[in-house]
Amino acid sequence: MTSQVIDTTDPHGQSQPMSSHPFPRANPDTTAGAQLRVLRRQAQLSQLELALIIGISQRHLSCIETGRAKPSPGTLHNLLMALEAPLEQCNNVFLAAGFAPRYEATPLSSPSMEAIREAISHVLHANNPAPAIVLGSQWEVLAANASTQVLFDLVGIKPEAADGLNLLVTLLQPGGLGDHLLNAEEIRTIAWQRATREALGNPELARILERLPAPHSTGALANELPPLVLTRVNSREGELNFMSTFTTFGMPQDITVTSLRIEHLIPADTQTWQVMTAAYERSK
Repeated sequence: MTSQVIDTTDPHGQSQPMSSHPFPRANPDTTAGAQLRVLRRQAQLSQLELALIIGISQRHLSCIETGRAKPSPGTLHNLLMALEAPLEQCNNVFLAAGFAPRYEATPLSSPSMEAIREAISHVLHANNPAPAIVLGSQWEVLAANASTQVLFDLVGIKPEAADGLNLLVTLLQPGGLGDHLLNAEEIRTIAWQRATREALGNPELARILERLPAPHSTGALANELPPLVLTRVNSREGELNFMSTFTTFGMPQDITVTSLRIEHLIPADTQTWQVMTAAYERSK
């Protein structure tokens, strides 16, 4: 592994700035109506059900999907919100309909994102001594708390480059974090399936997946997974078990913000809590 985890707090607990590049926009390659039809089917809604939700006739919705009618920006907005479409996909539909895109991808380092950065820093710091990692839309690690580096030290991983660790790559690629998991096939299968779903609307993530090896049992193993899969780590202190949860921002109106998620690795037993707490205290 050749990347470095970035901590958002300095030794005195002060926030350090995080940086990010704007996420690329995909060019719409189909009509607005065709894209809406695909989104509606993905949402498993009939034309009548969607029309009732936003207050238009089924006939009008049918004409929009076939291109016989051009929706107003307001109608497009209502349709896309009802379908819970990703903001980048919303931009594609607006462009295909002949309107300007509505949503920006503001760099995380922008002054306007200060409140977002402070919120992330607070959540990461509060999660110690449990690891927490901020992921972008391509599974790139944008920031992590001090306990993440503590866990890496316990495992024996020493990232070197400062250009950002990619969690998907280090899980799936030989020589990365995945090699230190006691249930590597389970975690790799779950990560692969989740990333594959996300890649349907994310060309850059799809390109990353193309370069990575698929887990050996993506089909059969998935049918045998328990309701909650623990991340079981082989460390120099013995087996460490973590539950994984995610935090996302509610009601985001920016592509960067909507793609951010914080993964929390919560110790799943007393032994793991004790090891992580002691190691974190030693690292201060």
